Amino acid sequence: MDLFQAMTVYVQVVETGSMTAAALQCEMSTTMVGNHLRALEQRLGVRLLNRTTRRQRLTEFGTAYYQRCLEVLGLVADSERLAEQALDEPSGTLRITAPLTFGTEKLAPALSEFALLCPRVKLDVVLTNRRPDLLENGFDVAFRLGNTEEAQLIARPLLDYSLTMCASPEYLARKGTPQKPDDLQHHDCLSFAYPAGDDWQSVEKHWRLTGPEGEVAVAVNGPMLINSSAGLHQAARTGMGIVVLPDALMEQDLKDGKLVALMQNYLPPSRPMNLMYAQDRYRLPKLRSFVDFALQRWGKH
Repeated sequence: MDLFQAMTVYVQVVETGSMTAAALQCEMSTTMVGNHLRALEQRLGVRLLNRTTRRQRLTEFGTAYYQRCLEVLGLVADSERLAEQALDEPSGTLRITAPLTFGTEKLAPALSEFALLCPRVKLDVVLTNRRPDLLENGFDVAFRLGNTEEAQLIARPLLDYSLTMCASPEYLARKGTPQKPDDLQHHDCLSFAYPAGDDWQSVEKHWRLTGPEGEVAVAVNGPMLINSSAGLHQAARTGMGIVVLPDALMEQDLKDGKLVALMQNYLPPSRPMNLMYAQDRYRLPKLRSFVDFALQRWGKH
């Protein structure tokens, strides 16, 4: 016997006043309603209803048991509504990891909007240029630069991570403006020190540019090699030399004229960026909501 179903049938019998009416409400036969009542009385060992051919009357215990059934079934309904809310409303802690520059310049400012959309989600954000393992480190989602080879993860393509070559007006006034790739050999080119194992480590001594004649590699040198995009950015702003940095970092300075884009017919290579997460976690509302949010802002299509 399904106890909850039997209790539901009993409540309907009491409230409708007959087994026939209860059968209609429960979408079952009158015989089945009677079977549920008998099974319930046998389980309890107490009669719930005094029945005759014309009427039924609750026993004293039947009245008390009816009230208790209402309480129990109400709690069950509340529990089911709670489960439905858990499946529909984003909540809990969402752990995100992203590259340092993108995370600082683009992701962090956007998270205030996401927080308004999903106020019950607490954000735990780790910005690092390393590539932490999502599963081992308990991350729900990651923004990843470069090629992705993690077969157990879903990769959703985002807009490419583009770069711009630029320098300050003060530097250009002092050293001149390069017009073609070979001119860079006579300029102070400040380079980013990529960590060991990064697929872009080779750009420390050569800048690869794509122009009218295809890709060219230019040997560069300068007074500084640094492992901080923010540090490289500040050095460029003070006129120390020419830099190639992410658009995410340079965008506002280019608009304000604090930096000037150079040789725009020769573009530095962009890097693919993907949003990555484990497939079995996508059913979580907090992750689904964030994936939708991120794809709307930075999705490739």
